[in-house]
Formats: sequence, C-alpha cells, structure tokens
Amino acid sequence: MNKRGFLYRTFDLYYEGFKSMRLGRTLWAIILIKLFIIFAVLKLFFFPDFLKTHAGDDKAGYVATELVDRATE
Repeated sequence: MNKRGFLYRTFDLYYEGFKSMRLGRTLWAIILIKLFIIFAVLKLFFFPDFLKTHAGDDKAGYVATELVDRATE
C-alpha cells in the first residue's frame, strides 16, 4: 500500500490518535456499541421482512409480478 495515500494517512491519524489517548479503548467500545444498536436493533424494529409478510412461499414470483406490474403502469 502507498504510505502516502489518503486512506493510509487517515487510518494512521485515527490509529495514532486513539493509541495515545488514555480513554481510547473506552471510546472505541462506545463507537462499537452504537454501531451495533444502529445496525442490529433498529433493523429489527423499523425494517421488517416485507417479502415474508406479502409473498409467502413464492418470493421470486411475487417480485417478478411486482416488477412487471410497475413497469406497465
């Protein structure tokens, strides 16, 4: 990897910054907990499985029918 590249410099900035901090591990733990809440918990409550509730067993057929119906509208 090019050590002068943007991604490397960005990673190095955060890595060195959190490594020298006394609360660095605590901040990373908070960040990971927040990401877990955003992606796991909120998905369960706000993004239900639409196909499971509307399509039944024939999910591919339902999607194909919906695509054709919307294309002809």
